[in-house]
Amino acid sequence: MTPLKHIAIIMDGNGRWGLKKKNSRKFGHKKGLEVVEKIIIAAIKKKIQYLTLFVFSTENWKRPSKEINYLFNLLNKYIDKEVNNLLEKGIKIKIIGKINRFPKILKSKLKNVEKISKINTKIQVNMALNYGSRQEIIDSIKNLNKKKLLITEKNINKFLYTNNIPDPEILIRTGNTNRISNFLVWQSIYTEIFFVKKMWPDFKTEDFFKIINKFYKINRNFGGLNDGN
Repeated sequence: MTPLKHIAIIMDGNGRWGLKKKNSRKFGHKKGLEVVEKIIIAAIKKKIQYLTLFVFSTENWKRPSKEINYLFNLLNKYIDKEVNNLLEKGIKIKIIGKINRFPKILKSKLKNVEKISKINTKIQVNMALNYGSRQEIIDSIKNLNKKKLLITEKNINKFLYTNNIPDPEILIRTGNTNRISNFLVWQSIYTEIFFVKKMWPDFKTEDFFKIINKFYKINRNFGGLNDGN
């Protein structure tokens, strides 16, 4: 059995969950962040090397400015509170996406966390921030043209934000929505996708483990034939 290396997650349903609980969308985002911590620990237990989390998409700028600012403040406070905890647990943080539009202080903190966690080896958590897969592919091709390199699959991979990160074997999307929404489109051609009805704040460690167990029962042949078939 080949070890599972990389799991990607679209953490959908935070705002809807908050409203469903007769509270606010902000309340849902806060609860969703608590789940993130639990799932990172669960991934470490399962010896997953890479966990990619869709935190903020290029499409999320369409949301009300109050909600966007709240999300940035939430991330800001989380970094201040948990940075030492992340380092102690051996978590390496990598930012994928274009954070140039983010507030200056937040941008600085994100870059600093990425820098000081570089030596950690327990797990690499890729935070997809202002990330869009189409833009990622466009940026890669622009870089190839700039360097006058051939447009090949291998060369495109070299200039993706996820360069040197293996493609995810599993992609999980919570929130009862069955699409991948401009997330790791290039990288997910052979990924097993699990759509979950639960909203992200209701997603449990047990749900995470069940999906991993289901994955290991899938007969993956990548377009070829298995023995006897």
